[in-house]
Amino acid sequence: MSKPKQSEGCRPMLRRTFLFLTGIALARVAADYFAIAQNRDSFLTLVGQLWQKSLAFLSSIQSNQTPQHLPNNPIVKSAKTHQPLPSNPIVKSPENSPPTQPSQPQIIKRSAKQAKPVQVSSQNIAGASFYLTTIDLADPEIYITIGLANNADFANTSKVTRGDEPFENMVSRYRAAVVANGTFFGKDEQKSVLGNMVAAGKYLKYSRWENYGTTLGIKAGNQLEMVTARTEGKPDWSQHWFSLTCGPRLVKAGKVWLSPLSEGFKDAGVLGVGSRTAIGFPASRDKLFLVTFLDSLSLEAEAKVMQAIGCFEAMNLDGGASVGLAHQGQILLPPGRNLTNVLVVYDKEYPAPAQLKQSWERFHNGSRTSPNSSVFFD
Repeated sequence: MSKPKQSEGCRPMLRRTFLFLTGIALARVAADYFAIAQNRDSFLTLVGQLWQKSLAFLSSIQSNQTPQHLPNNPIVKSAKTHQPLPSNPIVKSPENSPPTQPSQPQIIKRSAKQAKPVQVSSQNIAGASFYLTTIDLADPEIYITIGLANNADFANTSKVTRGDEPFENMVSRYRAAVVANGTFFGKDEQKSVLGNMVAAGKYLKYSRWENYGTTLGIKAGNQLEMVTARTEGKPDWSQHWFSLTCGPRLVKAGKVWLSPLSEGFKDAGVLGVGSRTAIGFPASRDKLFLVTFLDSLSLEAEAKVMQAIGCFEAMNLDGGASVGLAHQGQILLPPGRNLTNVLVVYDKEYPAPAQLKQSWERFHNGSRTSPNSSVFFD
């Protein structure tokens, strides 16, 4: 063999040897790097963020290319029976349109004035009948939390479940001013709830990969925020005293905002016409509006109602057979099935447990908890 041919035959071997040694060196560097737990967590967080941004980008392309065929404002009168309010008057809807100026989270100080009961009223806007629950966050005796089926310590996941429970049992146990259905949950045996969940500053469900739907969070000082993960980035759940993920989002910065596919919603029951519940807050961010609809309606019709009552931000909650509402121990609208989670609101006449009040004080003073690694497998 001539020298030129020998030289040409050696080059591939040298390249393979170089790549092999480089691979070994990189493997050693990677092993040393990932041997440190903090580095592993940082890397997984970065991968999660990149994956989340990729999903958001692909979803935005899909939503731009494929129109989301949502029903045009139909409202179907429901045959579902409900109890009338015994004494609360019908409150007329506000005539002025909601403000559209940018609204920033602000600390809502609890008022020194005398506390008042949570207000629940019957309303009708644009042909849609509903119960409006107004939760005044400046009221010193109002607290909002999440109740779980069978008084469980943690929400249902794909690995651990405490099942569901009749709504009337939960109403009886929590003895609250208002009890209403919360977020979505699975129809399988596990009945896993949607999204991360925090109540009284404690994680009830958590995964670092969670990026589905929209989250309503209450931070220290009763600061409200609403975050749609795939378009705005994930919220910092560690700063939430209360946190519930559901959706789709209905109102953003005072305007109707509907992009359910980009949030990950594809179920026909969510996208079509059905029984609904929604929650939101005005630009002042000093109260929450919980709306329990008595009629079946589309997401667009639901969003327009939330905008009409003054919501600056709003999102859809669980609906269908899950829709339920109780006021002062009286069930105004019974769900058609057992539930896994409920919203619980306490006030002056139905006071919060001492433990819940103490957790608020600790959280307000800077106490924070981390997800229990023995419970939440990531």
